[in-house]
Amino acid sequence: MSGLKRHQLMDPVENLEGRMCTKHYKPLELFCKTDQTCVCMLCTVLDHKMHEFVPLKDEYEGKKVELEKTEAEIQEMIQKRRLKIQEVKRIVKLSEEDADREKAEGVQVFTDLKESVERKLKELINTIEEKQRTTKKQAEDSIKELEQEISELMKRSTEVEKLCLSEDHLQLLQSSQSLNIHLPPPTKDWTKVSVPPASHEGTVRRAVSQLEEKISEKMKKLFAEDELKRVQKFAVDVTLDPDTAHPALILSDDLKQVNDSDVRKNLPNNPERFAFYSLVLGKQSFSSGRFYFEVQVKGKTHWDVGVVRESITRKGPIALSPEDGYWTIYLTNGNEYTAGAGPPVVLSLQSGPQKVGVFVDYEEGLVSFYDVEAAALIYSFTGCSFKEKLFPLFCPGLNHGGKNSAPLIISPVNQTV
Repeated sequence: MSGLKRHQLMDPVENLEGRMCTKHYKPLELFCKTDQTCVCMLCTVLDHKMHEFVPLKDEYEGKKVELEKTEAEIQEMIQKRRLKIQEVKRIVKLSEEDADREKAEGVQVFTDLKESVERKLKELINTIEEKQRTTKKQAEDSIKELEQEISELMKRSTEVEKLCLSEDHLQLLQSSQSLNIHLPPPTKDWTKVSVPPASHEGTVRRAVSQLEEKISEKMKKLFAEDELKRVQKFAVDVTLDPDTAHPALILSDDLKQVNDSDVRKNLPNNPERFAFYSLVLGKQSFSSGRFYFEVQVKGKTHWDVGVVRESITRKGPIALSPEDGYWTIYLTNGNEYTAGAGPPVVLSLQSGPQKVGVFVDYEEGLVSFYDVEAAALIYSFTGCSFKEKLFPLFCPGLNHGGKNSAPLIISPVNQTV
């Protein structure tokens, strides 16, 4: 609103002072609310009879408050739209960054694939050529030996032919005896000798199969790494809630570590505190969106990690299942990994994770667990229906006389994005 308009709105009474009703030549002192116009006293009994009037100053003050409120609302609307513009620009920028990152990753992936294909093609050609060289060498050796035997046979044939032409009976008998013409020179039984052609049957198929297997493993690894990077972008700062901790648990001063002491402390039995199992919740709750956190489980023989709904039972026996409000995976007996589904799902892991990542998409009803160091998906709960607040859950397991004394540690997320 311009300064001129603002000045006119601030001083309407002064601007109207001395102004006269053009019809009755009386001062304009009142405001007719019925006709929305300024009038004089005479107008009220003549032209605006039975209308509603208020003092001009009162109407001005009311209009001024109303307009100032409207102006404030307009300014607020303007500010919201400016903020929305900034948000849209930020989204576009993030989208461009994501697109650039995806393109770079795509170029890297397909460059790796191209190099793998070229290496495998080179290996295939070398294999085929080596087979062909071997076959050719065998053939050349056989041909050379055959030619040598042919030369020997031709030499013998010449000698025999000369004897056959001789008319000296005595010489023929003596020479044939020395040549031993009835015994041919030593030769191989070539009927049993063969040079098999190089067989390339299935060579290409095997090479392609090996390449597919290698590419599949590589792609799985790349996709797993990419997925972990994606969920790590939703990392949140999680701390432990002392008011929920079972009395036998020991929490670190920074509320990032928890382990079992085998000794039950005397603590207030408030409604939030677990009294039956050695559990503790995160202080932070989530009722929408996506979030991610990581927990170090190194050196432990038992642990439970996941998320729970707010209304879970805290004073009695529980079942680690979605039906009871628990979405967790857990380790027992040092090497037995299980997803707390209904019924439980035994997990076959090549190696035990040292750090577990937990990702939740509230609206999608998804809870996923990752082996952070291996960048591998461990297990996912899908199709979940969340209607309450969700809290991170931690169970370090019983101490077992020091065998399971290592703490669970909420770790900072080293985002590799």
